[in-house]
Amino acid sequence: MEQQLTLVLLDSPKGAKIVEDTCYPSSSSSSSVTSSSSTDRRHRTFVKFFVYLSLIALAYYFIISSFAVSPISPDTSSSANGSSEKCDLFTGDWVPDPSGPLYTNLSCHHIQDFQNCLLNGRPDVNYLFWRWKPRDCDLPRFSPSQFLDSVKNKWWAFIGDSIARNHVQSFICILSQVEEVEEIYHDKEFRSKIWRFPSHNFTLSVIWSPFLVKSETPNNSDIQLYLDQLDHKWTVQYSKFDYVVISGGKWFLKTTIFHENNNITGCHYCQGIDNLTDLGYDYSYRKTLNLLRDFVLNSTHKPLVLFRTTTPDHFENGEWNTGGYCNRTMPFKEGEAKMKTVDDVMRDVELEVFQKFGKGFGLGSNIRLLDTTGMSLLRPDGHPGPYRHPNPFAGVKDKSHVQNDCLHWCLPGPIDSWNDVMVEAMLNRERELYNLIGLK
Repeated sequence: MEQQLTLVLLDSPKGAKIVEDTCYPSSSSSSSVTSSSSTDRRHRTFVKFFVYLSLIALAYYFIISSFAVSPISPDTSSSANGSSEKCDLFTGDWVPDPSGPLYTNLSCHHIQDFQNCLLNGRPDVNYLFWRWKPRDCDLPRFSPSQFLDSVKNKWWAFIGDSIARNHVQSFICILSQVEEVEEIYHDKEFRSKIWRFPSHNFTLSVIWSPFLVKSETPNNSDIQLYLDQLDHKWTVQYSKFDYVVISGGKWFLKTTIFHENNNITGCHYCQGIDNLTDLGYDYSYRKTLNLLRDFVLNSTHKPLVLFRTTTPDHFENGEWNTGGYCNRTMPFKEGEAKMKTVDDVMRDVELEVFQKFGKGFGLGSNIRLLDTTGMSLLRPDGHPGPYRHPNPFAGVKDKSHVQNDCLHWCLPGPIDSWNDVMVEAMLNRERELYNLIGLK
């Protein structure tokens, strides 16, 4: 679609110029005709030019409407109220958005190959034409230029696993439409990175810390989790950050051995290793989030912190390693989607840990939830599926043998709307803190 639109937009001015050049009479012919005939010719020229432009506009309309799910414009009935502190940003619906994404896989050079669905041959594009709309207010699509102006000399960090990396790439793709970013650091595995937007002196990081706590995998054996020690890879940098988005997730489902107070206290999915008690992934996740919450609240450094909730996957008829797939091309409607048990349990833990302060969690504190679980659950159409690699079905007789990715998100795709919610949630928190300071 992007290529077709580009052709239309590039060819239109050139074609218009040709019409103007060929329709205006030459100076020699104009001297030998009457004023009336000259007027007629100018009139015919104008009519041709008008018809030509009308045809271009009509072609553009049909190109857009052929890809958009609905020609209905997004609902803006609540736009007068804007997105306020009292609005629940996380309860809403996906509504048609014919304007499409803020970038394409051609205009952004920071998309990981596994998530570059269009380049890898995904044939449908309807999943690009939706936006998230909260029920009680209008959520503006954040302006990358205004955002960059507001975060001059600031540092924003994402901490977590590959979904955090997926998110930061979406964020960079949007911001790089205003200013190209410079990568200034990466670790050996290219998992942790630091970028800078030079003209704004804005720094952006992603830190690979899938468990958020200290973890070791000696000699490729089972993962050892130290549930009383946060991962120093991010804690030693914490004092540099002005904004932080932290997330946990699916890594806690792996086989893990738990360490606390220099003792092995249990495990998850350890199948009787050394007669250890299987305490479950919810045990390690709860311990980790409590440790994380206490660290943020007790730290003398007070960046604005968002904890992003768990991301549900959409594997059907199996899991990633047992033939599971995701081939839907439309969002779910409310009530059509049901969360899997593991996601339900992780979300319950998150709400238990981060809502202990009651209504208005952490009022005056520097941490709050970025609750993207519900909005993500409704988008089974937004994953790479088999299009993790170019032309995944080439030479394959049995398509069921092609591995699908139904956890990460296509770029561009639904994850781009996380940024609208994330930025608005940060702005709301800043306003709350400002109001509290103003009242003192």
